[in-house]
Amino acid sequence: MTGLRFLFVSEAGPQSGGGPVMRALTLAGALAGQGGAACVFLSAPPVNAILDAFAPGSVRLAAASTEPRDLTAAATAEPFPFDAVVFDHPGLGARDHRAIAQGRPSLVIDNLADREVEADLVADSGLARSPEDYEGLIPAETRLLLGPAYAPIRPEFAALRETALAWRGEPVQRILVSMGMADAGGITARIVERLRLRVGEVGVDVVLGAGAPSLPGLLKVARRDTRLTVHVDTPHMARLTAEADVAVGCAGSAAWERCVLGLPSLQIVLAEPERRDAEALAARGAALAADLRASDFEAQFDRGVTRLLIDAELRRSLAAASSELCDGEGAGRLAQALLQRVKQTA
Repeated sequence: MTGLRFLFVSEAGPQSGGGPVMRALTLAGALAGQGGAACVFLSAPPVNAILDAFAPGSVRLAAASTEPRDLTAAATAEPFPFDAVVFDHPGLGARDHRAIAQGRPSLVIDNLADREVEADLVADSGLARSPEDYEGLIPAETRLLLGPAYAPIRPEFAALRETALAWRGEPVQRILVSMGMADAGGITARIVERLRLRVGEVGVDVVLGAGAPSLPGLLKVARRDTRLTVHVDTPHMARLTAEADVAVGCAGSAAWERCVLGLPSLQIVLAEPERRDAEALAARGAALAADLRASDFEAQFDRGVTRLLIDAELRRSLAAASSELCDGEGAGRLAQALLQRVKQTA
């Protein structure tokens, strides 16, 4: 199928970070690769900032904001020349999906299962997610695509998978810190400061977005602490993940990126929606976890970091268990499912 046109409707901001837009870019690449599709992004200012950094040549349809009313107005202001719509926006519900899709095939990428949604396909990569979680929230005919097998991970992660997995468990020389591009509440600086007291001469790669609250302070720290390297809006996340020995990171798409490359990790739970997956990963022996909201967070964090640094057998075990959960091919599976749905309705 060639010549198909897909509209992507994504959220970006302090709460959702840049994950929805990065997932959209990944899926857009898979659709272009499998079906020669053309992809357009419904782009409000916060979405534009991420597209400018990671896909400056992308085609965009301007929206005043990422609020439902403004997105719907932008999508319906002129004839709607799209064959299908992809939604990755936690603030949109079933009514918004109907208004924007206007009967066209659609996919909703979700990780909350907290509201009614309406689409032909709903993808949720949560490890602990089950069909029962969506009971009463989706139409009976909607197809659910659940689990990490459908996590849309950039292809460069899968390309490095074999090499990265071959040497996990070796002495720790580099730690990757990735708390999300938006750096909610300046959490990255807090994590880095605690790490600096505990990692000896180990190098620390810190990844965050250009608008992150922690960025100015961390740049100053990095000028006097040669162990720190700060990466802003980096296009080299796969390489940094492959080269790291352990990681401290948040939930979401980044957790599955770490799993693809078997990177032993301490996952920091920032909010309630992340807790379930963090617990599921820990129960499977695929990651350690520390809850930022817990009264003993500092003790949880210190124990987790210490274990990652000193226990090579633990690192090997975490690498093996996490790499079994996600192979990095989810974007291709989502693209195939969506293209098939479009073909059925053509």
